[in-house]
Amino acid sequence: MNENKPLVSVIIPVYNMEAYLTRCLDSVLNNTYRNLEVICVDDGSTDCSPEILRDYAATDPRVVVIVKENGGVSSARNAGLDRMTGEYVTFVDPDDYVHPQYVELLYRALLLHDDSIAVCGFR
Repeated sequence: MNENKPLVSVIIPVYNMEAYLTRCLDSVLNNTYRNLEVICVDDGSTDCSPEILRDYAATDPRVVVIVKENGGVSSARNAGLDRMTGEYVTFVDPDDYVHPQYVELLYRALLLHDDSIAVCGFR
């Protein structure tokens, strides 16, 4: 899975987002940059979000699911940071979806400017 590009960790904190989660995960997993680990932190969801996450993890080895007691979005992001193994990290909210080249363009910006942080806009 290396593709000679560094592993990028995508952390998605999830709390009761079943209505949006599939679109979010599909957009991340279908990115042109393929060397990803997608860490989904279920922060004590009471809807079908945990089942959706388990289904994705069962079919795509890049998806890692962490289950924890509800502690809020910062706590969930921190749990993802503790688990990540990527050289780079990005956060995606579960009710958002990303451009097909989201990770690729940010990675290219890092290389172009020989930097360690890349930022993008949103709509």
